[in-house]
Amino acid sequence: MQVHIFQQVAFEGPGSINEWAQMLGHSLTSTHWYQAESQLPAETELLVVLGGPMSVHDEDKHPWLREEKKQIEIALTRQIPIVGICLGAQLIADVLGAKISTNAHKEIGWFPIHRHSNLTENTLTRVLPEKVLAFHWHGETFDLPAGAHALYYSEACAQQAFLYDNHVLGLQCHLETTPVQAQALMEECASELEEESPYIQQGDHILGPVHQFMEANDLLSQLLFQLKRLSDNRP
Repeated sequence: MQVHIFQQVAFEGPGSINEWAQMLGHSLTSTHWYQAESQLPAETELLVVLGGPMSVHDEDKHPWLREEKKQIEIALTRQIPIVGICLGAQLIADVLGAKISTNAHKEIGWFPIHRHSNLTENTLTRVLPEKVLAFHWHGETFDLPAGAHALYYSEACAQQAFLYDNHVLGLQCHLETTPVQAQALMEECASELEEESPYIQQGDHILGPVHQFMEANDLLSQLLFQLKRLSDNRP
């Protein structure tokens, strides 16, 4: 499978998605928007849109966001399976017409997300645990796009995940993060840790036990597989 990555900043890479792709023999390519790259390969079979510290509204500061949104819209039109992570999910929601706004609280560190009840059952929702300890680093949130199904929420954020048209998965939380990436975030975004919020953790909590990262990474691997399977089985 040809997996393509939309990356926003150098310090927020694909994390565990690299290992997942290598393990399964998938081809992995990337567009580094911060380096003025701009492409969506025609052969893309799964698109992953990563996170970053900017806002979807920062088009004046980061003009390439306009082109990235156009490329996401093209992927949606082509019905390519897409996974958006944090800012990536917000970009997808924005393209789908949903509002992106400041969340009531910044959410940084490890906090549980809870599955909504009465989800429509399919190959993806069947593998969703009722509760997931997930990694977070965000200050904005998305409204649920029209036609999308809310999957998860947390105490600090009402929208943690959505499924749209059985081929688009938006994740406000980070399931791909590795300990190395968490350390990089702490260094690159250190000022955010000084802000007042009941949902901002510090050093030892953020770096946490390694098994927390591994369990989140394993869940993401399942979701990537099931999303592609669900997309392939659409009428």
